[in-house]
Amino acid sequence: MIYTIIVAVLFITDGIIKLLVEKKGQEGAVRPLLGGKLLLRKYHNTGAMLNLGATKPKLTAFISLIFTVFMSGVFVATLGYKGAAALKTGLALLLGGAYSNTYDRLRRKYVVDYVSFGVKNQRFRNVIFNISDFGIMIGAVLLVIGELLRE
Repeated sequence: MIYTIIVAVLFITDGIIKLLVEKKGQEGAVRPLLGGKLLLRKYHNTGAMLNLGATKPKLTAFISLIFTVFMSGVFVATLGYKGAAALKTGLALLLGGAYSNTYDRLRRKYVVDYVSFGVKNQRFRNVIFNISDFGIMIGAVLLVIGELLRE
């Protein structure tokens, strides 16, 4: 039960933030947060991570949908496992993020990204994320840890 709540909370929270960014954010405007450590901005990503596949958004959306459906099946299958908290939490975070970003790709035809890090390195500063991206990254790390612990 807790794992499905994690999925829902991540999906809903990111969705609300994306709605606010879409309504109130201006493309290209940067708003510093936490003393400039985080930068709030509005960006429409037509690709996947780091804009990969931006020139083929329909293919990117299709691959995203297939991956999300497959991982949903894995998630449902693991819910019956006793223990395996790292694995289940990882899958829940990954899926919450995947559902949100896949929804964007299918509904909006782009993913709304809105936060970057206020670092000096301009290349890294220009990489823009959303909360779903962090859920996917943390979830993937937890999946690996969960699998290592199972062995």
